[in-house]
Amino acid sequence: MFQGATSLNLDAKGRLIVPIKHRTELQSNAQGGMVLTAHPHRCLLLYPVDAWGPIRANIMGFSSFDKTASAYKRILVGFAEELELDNAGRLLISRALRQFAHFEKQVMLIGQGSHFEIWSNVFWEKQLENLELEGDVMPTDFKDFAL
Repeated sequence: MFQGATSLNLDAKGRLIVPIKHRTELQSNAQGGMVLTAHPHRCLLLYPVDAWGPIRANIMGFSSFDKTASAYKRILVGFAEELELDNAGRLLISRALRQFAHFEKQVMLIGQGSHFEIWSNVFWEKQLENLELEGDVMPTDFKDFAL
């Protein structure tokens, strides 16, 4: 299970060093392979390749005649790239994905259970601000949830 929030730096070539605590689990779950793709909220999603397969199959089932479904398919599948960690535990994030997510130097790696989200620091701060602004408006799925 991927969890936690970690601030990381991209190097000049767009490589991200995956923290060792996540690297081992990612490599064992992905058998070395991962998929990095774009999310409509302007973050990136990092999945072990085995976890991405069923999601991709589901997305490919969306109607190509529905404008919204086609737009999501273009983003989620169109940007998807298979990656492996290099010997130093780094992921090379393509220029296209870095531009899509507005990455500069600092990014946030956010665990989401089955995968990670990778956010630019600016967009991550906006996510946190929006959460504060929305106050006690909880999603309907959370109506019976308690901590």
